[in-house]
Amino acid sequence: MKRQDLLDYSSDLHQLASLVAVPDAPEQVMARALRALQSLVPSDLAAVLRLVEPTRLRVVAAAGPLASEAVRAHEVDLSHLPGIRQVLESRRPRAFEAHDHADQGDPYHDILHLEEGHSCMVVPLFAGDRTLGCITMDRTVCGVYPQEHVELAGVVGQLVSLALVFAEQARLLDRTRRQLTEQNRLLTERVGGADVAVRRLEQARSPGMQELVRMGPQVAASGLPVLIQGATGTGKEVLAQALHAWSPRVGRPFVQLNCAAIPEALVESELFGHVRGAFSGATRDRPGRFRTANGGTLLLDEVGELPLGAQAKLLRVLQEGTFEPVGSDRSVRVDVRVLAATHVDLKEAVAAGLFREDLYYRLAVFPMHVPPLRERPEDIVPIARSVLRERATAGRGPWELSSEAQEALLAAPWPGNVRELVNVLERAMVLCPAGTLEPLHLGLGPGGASRGAGPLPRFAEAERAYLERVLAEAGGKLYGADGAAALAGLKPTTLRSKLVKHGLR
Repeated sequence: MKRQDLLDYSSDLHQLASLVAVPDAPEQVMARALRALQSLVPSDLAAVLRLVEPTRLRVVAAAGPLASEAVRAHEVDLSHLPGIRQVLESRRPRAFEAHDHADQGDPYHDILHLEEGHSCMVVPLFAGDRTLGCITMDRTVCGVYPQEHVELAGVVGQLVSLALVFAEQARLLDRTRRQLTEQNRLLTERVGGADVAVRRLEQARSPGMQELVRMGPQVAASGLPVLIQGATGTGKEVLAQALHAWSPRVGRPFVQLNCAAIPEALVESELFGHVRGAFSGATRDRPGRFRTANGGTLLLDEVGELPLGAQAKLLRVLQEGTFEPVGSDRSVRVDVRVLAATHVDLKEAVAAGLFREDLYYRLAVFPMHVPPLRERPEDIVPIARSVLRERATAGRGPWELSSEAQEALLAAPWPGNVRELVNVLERAMVLCPAGTLEPLHLGLGPGGASRGAGPLPRFAEAERAYLERVLAEAGGKLYGADGAAALAGLKPTTLRSKLVKHGLR
């Protein structure tokens, strides 16, 4: 071999060896490998075929004068190609001879129409127990690839296999890294959620919310259970996080469980954990939310949905601080401050036999009520501005509310409370990536009426909100030309029955 040829040969080998050192995407790896391989072994078509099904190969990269679009879109069925199947099973490269094309099959016979005696070689790609596919090399000239080319191609195939696995693992690691980065961001927000909750509550202007802020630190310092009541979407979780932030446990875990979102059969396992083999599918021990929250605070959201069996064990934890995991007879002692939240009337649930009376009184040591948004209009615009500021930090915005938009927000009934308000703002931020938000972006008319952009309120909620507004405008007066009945266009007796139905005075 001449000196220049030797230098070129060494350079080509170095280029191939570098494939396993640089974590390129698999597509880039295959393209680089084919270019380097063609400089070492002559071919008019070099292609990588990946195994996409147990008996099907697909061309994923091709190089050379014969690398047409038809070749790049080609798939082959291994059941019709015993020669290639044998190469994959034996994991040894093979140069096909003239008579092999008729007996062993040609993967490109229907699109290239090469002579049966043309030079052809197949190199298996594998890693461990995985069969990745193969490299095919074809020439228009007739003949058989020499043995030195076959051996060299086999070495190249091993390098390409390693490079492909390395590239796949690098891509998987990058995806995992991005997932962990996002999870870390969410966990950071969760850890800092208590401080955010305090800031949100302290921004409240309504008397009802200011009273919660005033008494919250005193209640938090006691360490006793708290029952947080209020309609869905009012911000009960925010108050719970603030209580945790105000308490001496602020540096310890804040754990929550939505009791309504867990199947009844799994509630006790979620709360108290289980041991391996406790039930079908319990392949390992699980600590449960109480042990996870040990030393900190546990929020039981929608506590009214707890089954009676779990209620009994919860009462014991509150009284004694001990419980047994599912499937275990050993008691576990924990130090957990329990906060409970619900939108249902637990007294009615007790009367109906759906909630334990002793548990109710144990939880309701400090009952706190979060008023619905319609009862605290002073908080609507501050909440909206706070949400817009928080979302602007994600690379969008900033936004501001026009005076018309503020009026529309104040006039809306908000049956879905703060959660509905946030959803309306989120939708508006999509429609208007930055700048001033108008009623049109909010999906609200000038008087706060929905334009159909948001979910329709339930009829009873909308009727109650309407009656409350009519009463307010009439100053509580029912009869007369300026009374609520006249404003609503109803008979006084009809209006009175509706007021009684909704518990309004």
